Parts: sequence; structure tokens; C-alpha cells
Amino acid sequence: MKVKYLILGAGPAGLTIGNLLKRSAEDSFLVLEKESVPGGLCRSVEVDGSPFDIGGGHFLDVRRPEVNRFLFSFMPETEWNRFERDSRIAVHGTVIGHPIEANIWQLPIEEQVRYLKSVASAGCNTGTAMPDSFIDWIYWKLGERIAEDYMIPYNRKLFSSELDQLGTYWLEKLPSVSFDETLRSCLEKKAYGTQPGHAQFYYPKTFGYGELWRRMGASLGENLHCNCTVRGIDFEKKEVITDNGTITAEKIFVTVPWTSLSVLKGIPEVLTDGIGELKYSSVETRYFEENLDTSAHWIYYPDPDLPFHRILVRSNFCTGSKGYWTETNAERTELFRGEDRDRFHYLNEYAYPLNTKTKPRMISRLLSWTEQRGVIGVGRWGEWEHYNSDVTVAKAMSAVAKIMK
Repeated sequence: MKVKYLILGAGPAGLTIGNLLKRSAEDSFLVLEKESVPGGLCRSVEVDGSPFDIGGGHFLDVRRPEVNRFLFSFMPETEWNRFERDSRIAVHGTVIGHPIEANIWQLPIEEQVRYLKSVASAGCNTGTAMPDSFIDWIYWKLGERIAEDYMIPYNRKLFSSELDQLGTYWLEKLPSVSFDETLRSCLEKKAYGTQPGHAQFYYPKTFGYGELWRRMGASLGENLHCNCTVRGIDFEKKEVITDNGTITAEKIFVTVPWTSLSVLKGIPEVLTDGIGELKYSSVETRYFEENLDTSAHWIYYPDPDLPFHRILVRSNFCTGSKGYWTETNAERTELFRGEDRDRFHYLNEYAYPLNTKTKPRMISRLLSWTEQRGVIGVGRWGEWEHYNSDVTVAKAMSAVAKIMK
């Protein structure tokens, strides 16, 4: 088989590329997906009579109108609820607002004093040179108390044994913790500072988040091939190797993890070695039917004695549902005990690409080399970046616009 465009993976990136090609009257393309349904990490299933998002907390941010206009063409805005984000952190035996630096005023006065002293002495506020290691950077950026009470234990739970391998380049977008703003929030008992991501977000009124991507898959018709596992790429032949044979294409879009491709022919050994060094974390989602007495949409849990690092209170954003689900690093699922071990759960092998120290140089060399040969990495896994779904769609839109010039 031969096509003009071949898209590997039917997650948000692959579905966006496929639908944009179709809208441009291009019919010589295929989207290949190993699962039986499209959506990738954004898929939904029905559990206990209502939607369960297997990939965890995925929401549609409101901040990219061009992305949302495109997505609303598949699932109109009238089918979505719009929320003001209510996210919280469980710390010091209580639950306070997120981000922590803007909401320490919700803690007892003794704790507020400790945090204020810590923020005042943080390296970013005293002029100390920025360190290179991840853990040192957290102390430098946020101060000792926020580092030790929240950020370090939370990230250890999220990334587990890989934490010491992380770089700091991806953290620079985080705003410095301002002593003045932190003090002001404590005095006026209200949050100050930069709003976190998903400050406002959309979630479907009736369905899970996966419904959007299911519809985008359905719109592709026969151009979408599910239950088709991609094994690798022959760069010299411009050929993709699947369980069902080989497919040749003029352009190949890779939206699946590079490390999932076991066969890579015609690629320099230094690049295959580099792909082998790419790291990622696996996350399990688990359903609990109990309703929690909270209006929060999700809550972060840095406590190392708890298996999970975050819960999503689905009854507060998914209409007509009950209970909540947890997100847990796969290395920590053994901490679940008793009946909790038997609850419905789903393991996402590829959940988060890790921003290791060597990743930027490696992925830059890889994508530059492959693009020269008509193979383009796009999205969370194609670019090995922790993009949310709206950013992934924007990246896919840009990739299509580039080849259509």
C-alpha cells in the first residue's frame, strides 16, 4: 500500500492532522491506531454508569480560541460546560487552594509565618545564582518550606525514581514566588499572583472527554485504521512496518512514542541510542465510587504514605456522575491495599514524557534528522514534550500548515 500521508497514532495530534488533511480535500492518507478506538490518553470508557477518563485529568483549556473553534466543529460549544478551576492541595492536615504560594493564608498563622520566612530567603528572591539540578532548583525557586512540604514529595510521587534525572529547563516558565505577593495574600486573605494552567476549562455536559476524539475519529471514516500496531519505520524506503504489512508514504507523521517503535532502519546508531535514553512515566487511574464532601475539581496529595498523587472529583465536573478517580505512578500501585486493589483501574504505560537533562539535545537532533527525510514528530510523544491536549492540537495544526505551504 502507498499513500501520500501516513499518521502514526490517533490521539489528539493524529486526529487533528487527519481531519485537517481531509478538510483540504486530501484523500491519500491513513491514520493508524493500535487501540480499538481513537483518542489516545484522552479516551473515555463507561464505569458505574458514567464516563471515566482512562488517561486521568484531561480538560479543554479556554485560552486557545483557534484550537477551540476547530474542536467545536466536531462537538459544538453548546455540548460543553465551562468551569472556573477549583484545584487544591492537601498539606499539613488540611486542604488549601492551588497554587500553594498564593493560598498559604488558608493555613494556621504559625504555618504562614514559617512559609513567609522561607519565601523571603528563597534564592530567586535573594539574588543567588540559579542552580542546575532539579531538587536544588525547587529550593531556589520556591523556598525551603514549599519545596519540602509540597513540590519535592509531590514530584517524587509523580515521577518516582526518575526525579534526580530531570533537568530544570522546563521549569523556567514557572513564575518566581514573590515575597510581596505572598505577604499581601496573607494580609488580605485572598490569592495574588499568576493563575495556574486550566484556570478556566471546558468539560462535556453529557459525555467523557473522550467523546470529542471519538467523533473526530468517526469523521475520518475509512482513513482511520484501528487495531493496527506500528512496529517501526524504514527511513530509506519511507516505509512503515505494521502487524498487517508495510505502507509507503511521502510524508510520515509520528505522534506515537519513539520508544514504542522497535524497528528503526536506516537511522544513525547515535540516534537509536538516544531514543533508548528517552524516559517516561506510567500512570494508573483507579475509580472510587464514594462521593467526597468537596467542591474541588481535583486535589493534589504530596503525602508519601498515600499511593496516589492526585484525585479527580468527577462528580464536580462530569454531570450525573459520582465518586472520584485517582492518578498513581505505576511504581506505587502496590501501595493500594484490601478492596482498593480490586477497584476498576487502567494502566497508561505512556503517561508523561520526562524532561531529563539530556532530552533537549537528543530530541532536537532526532527531529531535525527525521524531518529532512519526510518523517515529522508531532505532539506529546512525537516531540517528547508534556503538552496538554489543546497545545497538542495547536502543534498539529502548525505541522499541517507547514506542509501545505
